[in-house]
Formats: sequence, C-alpha cells, structure tokens
Amino acid sequence: MYDMVKTVKLWPSRNGVLHGVWKIERKGSMVEVITHCGEKFIVWDSKNSRSARWLRNRWFRKTCPACKIPDWKLEKYAATVFIGDARWLRKGR
Repeated sequence: MYDMVKTVKLWPSRNGVLHGVWKIERKGSMVEVITHCGEKFIVWDSKNSRSARWLRNRWFRKTCPACKIPDWKLEKYAATVFIGDARWLRKGR
C-alpha cells in the first residue's frame, strides 16, 4: 500500500473522502499519511486493507474541499490501471 499511495498521492478516508497526500512515511509495519488539509492517518501497510482496495478500485464518495484536488489529478487517477505491484502502474491518457 505504501508504494501505491506514494505514487498516486491520494488517500481515501474511512468515510469515503478522497484526500491529497502531502507526506507519507513508513514506520516499520505502519504508514503515516499526512494530507494537505492537515489530517494525519496512521495505518497498517497492507495490500489487502480497506484503503488499498478503495485505491485499486478507484472508489470514493467525494473529494476533500480543503485539499483542493485538481480535476486533472482526478482524471489521471480514474484512468490509472493498477497491475499487481504498485510500482508498475499504467497511466491513462
């Protein structure tokens, strides 16, 4: 999950709000995600987690108004295809 979040720079919170990632840091088996709006999430680094599944399937309910994610980034995220290892992402046009 760490590689995927580091690549797309987006984070889906538990209530479905998509945040822009300002900083991500690996701390052992945990990952600390700090968003542009100042939210701080400390989560397990797992490819089977809820957040990893939401990122792979590109699910979210709404975007965070404070993070101000640009439309081009959402379009690029919607066109990204995740293939196995997150380091190998196919970018849409």
